[in-house]
Formats: sequence, structure tokens, C-alpha cells
Amino acid sequence: MPYLQVNGAKIYYEVSGSGPAVVFTHGHSMNHKQWHPQIEALAENYQTITWDVRGHGHSTLPPGEVNPRDFSKDLNALLNHLQIRNAVLCGLSMGGHISIQTAAYYPEKVKGLILIGTPFTNRFNWFEKYGAPFSKLSLRILPYSWTKELTASILSKFNPSNKSYVRESFSQINKADFLRHWSGNLKMESTHLLDHITCPTLILHGDQDKMVARQQSLLKSAIKGSEFKTISNADHLTNLDNPTEVTEVIHSFLISHHSSD
Repeated sequence: MPYLQVNGAKIYYEVSGSGPAVVFTHGHSMNHKQWHPQIEALAENYQTITWDVRGHGHSTLPPGEVNPRDFSKDLNALLNHLQIRNAVLCGLSMGGHISIQTAAYYPEKVKGLILIGTPFTNRFNWFEKYGAPFSKLSLRILPYSWTKELTASILSKFNPSNKSYVRESFSQINKADFLRHWSGNLKMESTHLLDHITCPTLILHGDQDKMVARQQSLLKSAIKGSEFKTISNADHLTNLDNPTEVTEVIHSFLISHHSSD
């Protein structure tokens, strides 16, 4: 299996197809398999890269406090390792947030962004400010099996097959690493970075996704020239809830903006 050793972690990745590069980054507690429907459809015309964020899937998580700045450093190192001059970055939830930070910190490496159900802060309003500490406490107290089953049920409302995938991805993380990574994830903050994004950006949001809905209008207005599209019959795991529509919209964006290097 292909790995990259970087910043104290072993990062697992997969490459399929050839052509302009598109890097897909999964959400928290998921893994690279989240993007299977998109890779299957797009690898014929694009070099598609999926990877496991440190602490997820086959990637390792070094001991100690998790620094969220390492997420974008890892992605930049992966691009360098694969000798990719620049790429379109596509991410969901945490993966979208990592993509935002990569575009802000390494703008020369990012020629486009596709952000799906993406938050840019965990302190947007009182809900986040008080909800984040509560989530850390409750997740620490609850049995990890409860967290896994509850998440799997919530994320499989529109696509029942999501349940087995979520269970599998959760099972690749132990509770201690999950809590450490969740704490690092909650520290991610990009409000001050949004006006640094200058590449073409597509924002997708599931019509039933309440988790990040309140941030989407500000995300669109803050990233100048960004496009916004609502995905029908989809919750937070948008690309798996409605894979056909998401893939079509991604493909259209790639053709319009990034058909060639």
C-alpha cells in the first residue's frame, strides 16, 4: 500500500486515472473510500487522488496533541510527493475545511476548490461556541460503540448503504485517537482566511444538511466569485447520499474551469 511519511505520520493515499489532478479529502471519522462513486466516474479523464487524513483509515496519528495546521501541511506534502504542480481540491466537511486552508496557505498549489458541506469555523455563533465543548464531553463519556452507531444511523437517512461504510470507517479509529483528533478538528479556524481564496470555487450543500447550513451564505459571500449549488435529497454525507448529482456537478465544474493543465 502506498504511504507518505510526513510530519511524524504515515499518510495513506491512492491514485487512479490520468489527466488534470483532483484531490479528494474525506470528512471526520470517514476515510478515502468515501469518494468511491466519484473516483469511479472521474478517473477516466482525471488523475484522482484520495487519501486518509492522519488518524483515519490506514494513516497513523502521532502521540500528543493534534495540531490542525498539520492537515494542510500533509496535503501539501502529498502534492509534492506525487509531483503535482497544482490541483483541484474537493473536500467534504472537515475535508473541505482542510482544502480551504491548503488553498490559503499554498495558493500556488490549488487551481480550484469544491467544498461540500464545509464549515470554516467552530465558533460561528453561540451554537458552535457552546456545542463544541459539550460534544467533546459527551463523546468522552459515551461508549464509542454508541457514537459509531448513532453517527451511522444519522448519516444513512437518504442512502441506507452509508450505514455499513460509516461503521467500517469508525472501526478503523480507536476512541482515544478519535477524541484527540476531534479536539484538533474543533480548533480549525478559517474565518480570517476566506478572503485569501482567489481560485475558482464551487460550494455544494445538501438540502437536508442542517449541520453546516448556517455558515453557507457567509462562506459564499466571503469567497469572491464562488458558485453555490444545493444538492437535492442529501444530508451531511452529501456525495454518498446523492452521488449521481454530486458527480455531475463536480464534472461540470472541472470541464468549465480545469479541463487542462
